[in-house]
Amino acid sequence: MKVIVCGAGQVGFNIAKHLAGQNNDVTVIDTSRELIRKISDSLDVKAIVGYASDPDMLNKAAAADADLLIAVTQSDEVNMVACQVAHSLFSVPTKVARIRNQAYLKPGWRDLFSRDNMPIDVIISPELEVAQALLRRLEVPGAFNMIPFIDGKVRMIGLTLDEDCPVVDTPLRQLTELFPKLQTIVMAVYRNNKLFVPRSDDQLQVGDTIYIAVEASTTERAMAVFGHEEDAAHRIVIVGGGNIGYSLAKLLEKSKSATNIKIIEQNVERANWLAERLQHTVVINGDALDREILTEANISETDTIVSVADDDEVNILSSLLAKQLGCVKAITLMNNPIYGELVGSIGIDVSLDPRETTVSSIVRHIRRGRIRDLYSLFDGQAEIIEAEVLEGSGAVGKALGELRLHGEVKFGMIVRDDETLVPDSETVLTSGDRVVMLSTRDAVKKVEQLFSARADIF
Repeated sequence: MKVIVCGAGQVGFNIAKHLAGQNNDVTVIDTSRELIRKISDSLDVKAIVGYASDPDMLNKAAAADADLLIAVTQSDEVNMVACQVAHSLFSVPTKVARIRNQAYLKPGWRDLFSRDNMPIDVIISPELEVAQALLRRLEVPGAFNMIPFIDGKVRMIGLTLDEDCPVVDTPLRQLTELFPKLQTIVMAVYRNNKLFVPRSDDQLQVGDTIYIAVEASTTERAMAVFGHEEDAAHRIVIVGGGNIGYSLAKLLEKSKSATNIKIIEQNVERANWLAERLQHTVVINGDALDREILTEANISETDTIVSVADDDEVNILSSLLAKQLGCVKAITLMNNPIYGELVGSIGIDVSLDPRETTVSSIVRHIRRGRIRDLYSLFDGQAEIIEAEVLEGSGAVGKALGELRLHGEVKFGMIVRDDETLVPDSETVLTSGDRVVMLSTRDAVKKVEQLFSARADIF
């Protein structure tokens, strides 16, 4: 696939890295010579200095031969124009744009991004997606990540195992014997900076980071089996009233779990703006690094602080200060991946890298075959994939053991006629099945081909 990525910032860099790593032909355009130099030195891609919306630049990038254009520059307007030019002059089949300004996305303007007006096929709104990702982490206390699949019937949950985990040093094949009604499969293990797909005789160890596939209704029981029985957060303080903080507060106001929500926002005009638009959230104007402000927010009685300001250092320090003052748990937004490596050692419970959610939301729209959803893990080392089994595909009628994907792909849950099944090697895939699996980076193409019927392109 030939892809043009407009924008070489953190998101653009990671999308290019992800796609180039899977042998796609990638070209990146950005006005910054420094960023283009960095991407040229780091990745096997073509990199061009210039404006992404300039027809000459798109022509230089061979847009007429491109299958896909992804516009993720810092400017919504440049992203929109780049898509328009790619459509009007070069007939690029699929255009993806990052749109941050929520005003463009209001329901009243839903016709703006239509083929007759501004032909953008997929719109990514990073702030809203990050807010939704934060809400999912709050819904499953003890998890550092939770991604729903198959209309919420299946959850993929990320956990870190500590000394309280009752199943460490136990072969995975014994989990079914010990917990016969446990609708759970261990999908991936991250140990000593290495990801692997576990086999039935592998054992979990204290300190492992794992992902498990769970039938949604059994989430609480599964969490207990892996040593996590934390209480849900009812009292929440949000640091930062930008688009992410505002979106999260709106989502929490609609949820039934959060009963006490506060936002700390330093800018007085923004604080007033938030107070006018939020119905059940207390807005505090002040600095989250000021102990008096945290005391005013009653941080010692708070279940979770969620720090989502524009500054990583503010997020980290406010989280640590809140925990020092008695807050139970800290969830922290970190744009710089260097900080993410320090999370456990400095006392932050959960970190969220916004690039992960944005990259995943873009990549899910460009997978071939009947791929319905996906989520990228561990800097693109693996993908969780939801696929539909089509009549005429290579998967239909095959037992999982026949597919010869051991060590590369782990099958999780299968939903068949609204029934959730925990598969084994003898489970036969039938037309209409929806399957959740984890694939290593090198096996993604095999999965796409396996779940593609001959006439199925997208």
